Amino acid sequence: HLFEPLDLGFTTLKNRVLMGSMHTGLEDVKDGFQRLAAFYGERAKGGVGLIVTGGIAPRAEGVVGGSGGVLTGEEDVPNHRLITEAVHGEGGKILMQILHTGRYANHPECVAPSPIKSPISRYEPRELGGGEVWGMVEDFANCAQYAQEAGYDGVEIMGSEGYLISEFIVQRTNHRTDIWGGSYENRIRLPLEILRATRARVGPDFIIMFRLSMIDLVEDGSTWSEVEQLAQELEAGGATLINTGIGWHEARVPTIAQATPGAAWSWVTAKLRGAVGLPVVTSNRINTPELAEEVLARGDADMVSMARPFLADSQLVAKAAAGRADEINNCIACNQACLDFIFSGDVCTCLVNPQACYETELSQEPCQTAMNIAIVGAGPAGLTAAITAAERGHKITLFEAGAEIGGQLLLAKVIPGKEEFDKTLRYFRRRLEVLGVEQRLGRTATAGELIKGEFDQVILATGITARRPEMEGVDHPKVLSYADLLLGKVQAGRRVAIMGAGGIGFDVADFLTHAAPNAAQSREDFLSYWGIDPQISLPGGLTGKPDIPEPAREIYLLQRKTSRHGASLGKTTGWITRARLQNAKVNLLGGVTYEKMDDQGLHITIDEEPRILEVDNLVICAGQVPLWDLQAELETAGLPVHLIGGADEAGGLDARRAIDQGFRLASSL
Repeated sequence: HLFEPLDLGFTTLKNRVLMGSMHTGLEDVKDGFQRLAAFYGERAKGGVGLIVTGGIAPRAEGVVGGSGGVLTGEEDVPNHRLITEAVHGEGGKILMQILHTGRYANHPECVAPSPIKSPISRYEPRELGGGEVWGMVEDFANCAQYAQEAGYDGVEIMGSEGYLISEFIVQRTNHRTDIWGGSYENRIRLPLEILRATRARVGPDFIIMFRLSMIDLVEDGSTWSEVEQLAQELEAGGATLINTGIGWHEARVPTIAQATPGAAWSWVTAKLRGAVGLPVVTSNRINTPELAEEVLARGDADMVSMARPFLADSQLVAKAAAGRADEINNCIACNQACLDFIFSGDVCTCLVNPQACYETELSQEPCQTAMNIAIVGAGPAGLTAAITAAERGHKITLFEAGAEIGGQLLLAKVIPGKEEFDKTLRYFRRRLEVLGVEQRLGRTATAGELIKGEFDQVILATGITARRPEMEGVDHPKVLSYADLLLGKVQAGRRVAIMGAGGIGFDVADFLTHAAPNAAQSREDFLSYWGIDPQISLPGGLTGKPDIPEPAREIYLLQRKTSRHGASLGKTTGWITRARLQNAKVNLLGGVTYEKMDDQGLHITIDEEPRILEVDNLVICAGQVPLWDLQAELETAGLPVHLIGGADEAGGLDARRAIDQGFRLASSL
């Protein structure tokens, strides 16, 4: 099903794969549109059936932030033509998403149907006047016309995720009493007027895809009958396709993060498929061709949207079509370098693929002189350096003290909701095999071996080990290593204290609260846990009655700081982990001084008050130090040495930084 063409009447898509819209942040940087052209051109080369750009505003106040993402006049058209020519040159098709951010805009000029501030925004929006709303309709139509002039194959009208059009549709954000508010017919007037005006402006042979919020996941959102009514009116108004939007950005339900099961939302699209005659596109957490094929075969949708998977691997479709799906570098839904970067004002990229959005800067050319390179350590930094250098033509020997590759990824993949790190390990294993990298596993490389091995250069990616704090009783039998715990070498008791509330401490707490942490959560359990109404009969699709299981253990998560626990967690995912620990009744204690560990338990002081936590175990997550250092001895022998990953910087353990370092170094050798 995945590679079947989709006939739209006036044009045909070559397969059923849509590269969904993503913000990149490139519109606001020097040579940004040239970089966007390279980014989208590379994805078109990879065989995707249809691409949708990141959101482009139809007027200045609608931009996310900055100033570049607009198409409001003839002067903007040449920039966009760079993108369309690059995509068409590779045989692809591309839509431009027209997005007005409404009250989500990160600037003080933001506007909305009513002056109601978003819980995730800094600014209170100004209420649009009635005439201004009619002007908005004209702006969308103008923007679509300029997109057509720029060579786009169509546009996507963004009516989802809590942006401006969504804000008009639901009572939560629309308190107006004029023709744009009140009854549902009035509240959906804006999207329908925008669609009609746009179709009239661009003519019949131009794709108009409408992204419809099919389940808002916020209070006072749309009911299913309302969603269905709007979809049918969109069909009558001239839409070509309907794309699925899931949840508003302010919704307190995970929709695309690792904590969301694969294809967790395709059932929503399936509910609509029989109610309209248009092709419908499903989206969210579909990251492999096998899963996409399963969704299509089940009849949930006519087309599958995969956005971040094309950050992770631009050649996803081509590899799948060639029977090389096992070589796809899968998106693991971590959000660390895509959404987290965007919400911090940085250019988007990808944890597992540092080239994403940096195609013009990080080109991977064949090496001029092939070298014999030793890489010590097969964690994310060493593995990335190994495959990147091997792809360029260098001869690589990879040393790893452990029995298998992976390093810290072996620990990450057992954390509930982070199982997809195993896909990254699968990718590395397969690439090492295809590239013929020599692997010396289960042995610790020595300086003498490296010096006598006739290597031209050595890359040290030896990683980290957990720091052992100076505390009385730190060697007590009740004290456990987090690595031994996660790898199943030791078991924790019923009551556990965790020293350190950084990312690892939170992961360990999450791991310990699950009775079977390695069991993937089913879609049904996920919906029940987060209080989702599978009938969407209630406004927004929320039951208000989440089904929270009893935690497997009593956990104390401790930190020396007095600041909020988890302040350093991911910008777009940290709230999920904090919510899960709150649901699991984890005790968060700050301002802790650690005194000693003994048979009674952990002795601590908080606000000068001594306490004893009568715990069965203490798990130490108090930072890391480099595992071992060969640098000085190798350099004395005259060998060029490079440090990457934890060997370079052990603090703030970061797989994204490690992979980026490995790629950049290997690309330069």
